[in-house]
Amino acid sequence: MRVMWFAGGFHWIRIKGRQALPAEAPILTLGPHSSYFDAIPVTMTMASIVMKAESKDIPVWGTLIKYIRPVFVSRSDQDSRRRTVEEIKRRAGSGGQWPQIMIFPEGTCTNRSCLITFKPGAFIPAVPVQPVVIRYPNKLDTITWTWQGPGAFKILWLTLCQLHNEFEIEYLPVYSPSEEEKKNPALFAHNVRRLMAKALQVPVTDYSFEDCQLTTARGQIRLPVHTSLLEFAKLLRALGLKRVNSEELLQDYGKRARERQGQRLSLEDFSQFLELPVSDELRRMFTLFHENEEHSMDVREFVIAFSVVCRPAQTLDSIRLGFQMFEAEEDGAITEKQLMCIMRTLLGVGELEVSRLFRAIDEEHSGTICFESFREFVDQHPDFGEQFLYSDNAGFGSSPSHAANGFCADFSPREQKKLD
Repeated sequence: MRVMWFAGGFHWIRIKGRQALPAEAPILTLGPHSSYFDAIPVTMTMASIVMKAESKDIPVWGTLIKYIRPVFVSRSDQDSRRRTVEEIKRRAGSGGQWPQIMIFPEGTCTNRSCLITFKPGAFIPAVPVQPVVIRYPNKLDTITWTWQGPGAFKILWLTLCQLHNEFEIEYLPVYSPSEEEKKNPALFAHNVRRLMAKALQVPVTDYSFEDCQLTTARGQIRLPVHTSLLEFAKLLRALGLKRVNSEELLQDYGKRARERQGQRLSLEDFSQFLELPVSDELRRMFTLFHENEEHSMDVREFVIAFSVVCRPAQTLDSIRLGFQMFEAEEDGAITEKQLMCIMRTLLGVGELEVSRLFRAIDEEHSGTICFESFREFVDQHPDFGEQFLYSDNAGFGSSPSHAANGFCADFSPREQKKLD
């Protein structure tokens, strides 16, 4: 592997600090994660890694990678994630008998302009970790491989075209968690991330891998540039509502919201509905939905937004849920105003014009539509968003996923400074 890196232009690798022994720090947390060239530290240390289960089927590479005894995880299988955490805990508690586990806690590739929210897997075992930062000080960046931009083969070709590629690894001091951090992996991850960001001299942002999934999801409609759903998703995580059993929560919230039949809630009522104490995060979430004049909210809008964040690619399912929230008991139909409320919440915008869309569906001019009519219309017009929404509303000119930095609009350096 070292010969391969040398042939690729990584002639020497600058190392700062000292790598801790497995007994001192069973887990190494690396960042930022921006390229498949980040495998260089793995091949240098022969540490175990957590990687996608699909990687073991790659010819040659999949066979080689098995020698470092990786922990395989399937992103689509929630039970696989649980087993992965259990395996990490087992190895981390072995007292140095297993090789160190090298984890990229960001969980996805970014462009190194900031550190996104760390996933908690590396911090759940509550053992000392050694933060490790990596740098590519090249004048020309041919390394970064993100959600948008050059593909893997183009990145490889451009990198091979460079005579020499700089690479630097810095081992930071071992970080031992406090008693509070041992009980709170999110706090542990947050503090380690701050330490790594300081060493890298980059800001941090509270957005995560799941937020990028939300903005790039291939559903029936795409999110506008200035959607509030990213802020909503961030608050869900802060309140502990975005977790494994989100689908169960969604069903429970939907059932109780329908029972209220449009009754508007105050902040205290909303707190009781979620069974959470009033906090700054809850207040901020309440402001996303409340009407300025009434200082109250329709909890059905919260349920629709929760559905979008939990299943971003299943737009039609969220719209169906919205119809169930608002439909009349006698005929299961909704009005134009109610459709506007559903679609506005679905897209995370304050105002939305849906008159042309409603009239196109309501061919009989009855003033109401049902979900079956909506679904049939979508089947006939799969690009209904482009045809009936984006052209009638401002702010839909480009998707957040098409930002210059390859992540999403909220990750631009200007926005990061505000968030920091």
